Amino acid sequence: MQTQKPLLPAGARRLAAWCGVLLLVTGVAAVVIWLCVALKTAVTPVLLALLGTALLGPVHRRLTAHGVNRSVAAGFTCVLLVAVVGGAGYIVVTALIDTGDQIVRSLKDAAQWVADHFGVAGNTNVDDLAANGKKLVDKFGASAAGGLLTGLSLVGSLIATSVLALLLTFFFLRDSDRAAHLAHRIAPRGAGDLIEAMGRRAFEAVEGFMRGTTLIALIDAVCITTGLLILRVPGAVGLGALVLVGAYIPYLGAFISGAVAVLVALADRGFVIALWVLGVVLAVQLLEGHILQPVIQSRTVQMHPATIMIALTAGASVAGLLGMLLAVPVCAAASGILGELREGHLPPVDPASDTPPGQPGP
Repeated sequence: MQTQKPLLPAGARRLAAWCGVLLLVTGVAAVVIWLCVALKTAVTPVLLALLGTALLGPVHRRLTAHGVNRSVAAGFTCVLLVAVVGGAGYIVVTALIDTGDQIVRSLKDAAQWVADHFGVAGNTNVDDLAANGKKLVDKFGASAAGGLLTGLSLVGSLIATSVLALLLTFFFLRDSDRAAHLAHRIAPRGAGDLIEAMGRRAFEAVEGFMRGTTLIALIDAVCITTGLLILRVPGAVGLGALVLVGAYIPYLGAFISGAVAVLVALADRGFVIALWVLGVVLAVQLLEGHILQPVIQSRTVQMHPATIMIALTAGASVAGLLGMLLAVPVCAAASGILGELREGHLPPVDPASDTPPGQPGP
């Protein structure tokens, strides 16, 4: 009996199969993102709690390893989280309040210097631009606030989100040993090990990113603040606080904080000091890129800079600043899951053919 030839060649069938897979994955991802945006009130505390758990998980594990009760260890870790985040927030906000006016004034002087020497602004005065910008900000703030009630509602929402994230962090830390049993319970038959391995790999990637980024941010902030203090740049502590906060947004945060530091030095200390500040910023970035990241984050998921920039752009388009802060950890988790699938659970491919061993060819 004569077999009928396939309508399409093998290459076209493979291409069609891959296109179908990409369409399916894209559709599922779009639905997940839409659900996250629609349920952002519930999703945001969960994501923040996962980041807090990833950051302080080693502390909880060390306490339980020394015989401390899991609930007590989780409570102590949450108190430590509140102390660290509250203390860092107080230092950053205080530094920005104390030196914010000086930094803004220096930035305005630097913009005027650029306009005078390069004719960028033409006949437009920087003071007029600042006044117009202030009017736009006031107008936007008035429309966004919508009165005292809306402002109080926003504050209440932030407090509720923070409290819920803290409570979820407590439960995630206390019941983390049950995650493997939960994965086997909810997974389809035979897929429990795969779900558990993917979850562990994703959380390890987020955990490594949080620990490494926090340590690198502290080192960058200390080094740049020290350099600015030595060069007697005004607002050095506030600029260091910007560096600390901006480090959690890779590349973009470092670029913005470094540019602000250079412009402030240009306005108050002159062109030569601005060049020295630029040298300090570049030296710290070289230290981070060639020494700190390879040493501190050598065991975490390594992502290409282009992947990080695409993730930041996508996060900003979906959820603004919060999306930019969460984009890279989510991307790291996804990269960890793909790495687990590629390394441990996909069937090997015979290099002599395009089909896995044990399956008939096309």
